[in-house]
Amino acid sequence: MKILIIKLGAAGDVVRTTTILHLFKNNVVDWITSKENSILLKDNPYISRILIYDELSETKFENYDLVINLEDNLESAEIVNKINYKELYGCYLSDGKLTYTDSSSNWFDLSLISRFGKKNADELKYLNKFSFQELVFSGLGYKFNSEPYILPNSSDTDLFGDIAISPKAGSRWPMKNWKYFNELSELLKVNGYTVNFLPQRKTMLEHLADVRNHKLLISGDSLPMHFALGSNIRCITFFLCTSANEIFDYGIQTKLVSPHLKEFFYRQDYDEKAVDVFSVDEVLSKIDLK
Repeated sequence: MKILIIKLGAAGDVVRTTTILHLFKNNVVDWITSKENSILLKDNPYISRILIYDELSETKFENYDLVINLEDNLESAEIVNKINYKELYGCYLSDGKLTYTDSSSNWFDLSLISRFGKKNADELKYLNKFSFQELVFSGLGYKFNSEPYILPNSSDTDLFGDIAISPKAGSRWPMKNWKYFNELSELLKVNGYTVNFLPQRKTMLEHLADVRNHKLLISGDSLPMHFALGSNIRCITFFLCTSANEIFDYGIQTKLVSPHLKEFFYRQDYDEKAVDVFSVDEVLSKIDLK
């Protein structure tokens, strides 16, 4: 079979989407992504071609047996409508409007283009008990069996320690950022742990290496969390405004889910109440590096 996957971003979403490649190991797989995120697919043994979205005007598309479009935007849907395929999973254009296939409804019913509208979609997302992988695998006709992420080799860095802390999850989600990371770091050091705040890096492969150079990651729902989950690094993760159930824990993740989650669910503004949850002692009680 010839298969096309369309997943441009965000970086963490690209990383977790690599799990579906296990379903198509013996097939020809092309993947359209952004230039920035293409490095995350580098040297992937199950991808035949990495196609850069901004360079698609120079791309010669083949006929595909299956197209999987996990984006929910006009740009990706326009690509789908230009391609010859036998089967489609995901978003496409119909009469000039974004819609999605029945097979992908268990995922896209929870999305910005949900047929139920955003308010009801957010409610469905809040009530959802299944991980991204479980939802997508089932829509493609498979059962998710804990297939792992497929990450690239990372660059060497000199940042090593017991515990890595990633206190920021990007400007889009200010309420992902727990309030007491600095206080936690000081107490961890008092308790004899080597602790590093993850720095900004020139490349995501260096960022990946920093995560891999530690025994435990403490963060919000963010790219470093996905790097840890894909590298078999234990992690403690705060879920203060996004879905904890959507993240598959692979048996290595401790989830700290806010008691106020419903109030702040998928909001992109800022409220002190959202980040002022969980005491430092509560987090310390979850740490065991034995």
